[in-house]
Amino acid sequence: MLNAESNRRIILDLAVTLDGFIEGPNGEVDWCIMDPDMGFIDFLNDIDTILYGRKSYELWGQYAPENEASNTEKEIWKLVHSKKKYVFSKNPTNEYPGANLVSRNIIEEIKKIKNEQGKDIWLYGGASLITTFLNLDLIDEFRLSIHPVILGDGKPMFIDIKQRLSLKLINTNKFSSGVVQLCYQPVRN
Repeated sequence: MLNAESNRRIILDLAVTLDGFIEGPNGEVDWCIMDPDMGFIDFLNDIDTILYGRKSYELWGQYAPENEASNTEKEIWKLVHSKKKYVFSKNPTNEYPGANLVSRNIIEEIKKIKNEQGKDIWLYGGASLITTFLNLDLIDEFRLSIHPVILGDGKPMFIDIKQRLSLKLINTNKFSSGVVQLCYQPVRN
């Protein structure tokens, strides 16, 4: 457990469908609601570091919204791109512009990152990285925003989990869009 050594927390903040998917069958996330009352900009202001898996970084790590995007969307992406970024990949030869590569010794690297001065850390994902962090017990808070949609198929939120993890509910938020956010902390002995 790394939590006792630092005040910085690793937060898994994730949008998920009611049936437990983080993407549709073709990678679509068009079901994801971004209402201003959800406080996502506040969340981004409370973090200074983002952890990505390789695929997620390739899709979203350098993403730029279209010119006709809303000012809120542009502000969100400006904030996202102002953060320190780490890409976790088993292939150490790839380059990830604007990010630091972590290809081995995940526990040691996370310990170093958490011991740096700074704000909380966002575990962005994808599914493989989330699984790795779950199995290594590296997540300090789960913020799951349950969206009012059932996809029936897609990429599941959690796969290949190796052990039971008990969670304690620390907060709930209900939004006018129908999204319900559940915040949990792991119960650690």
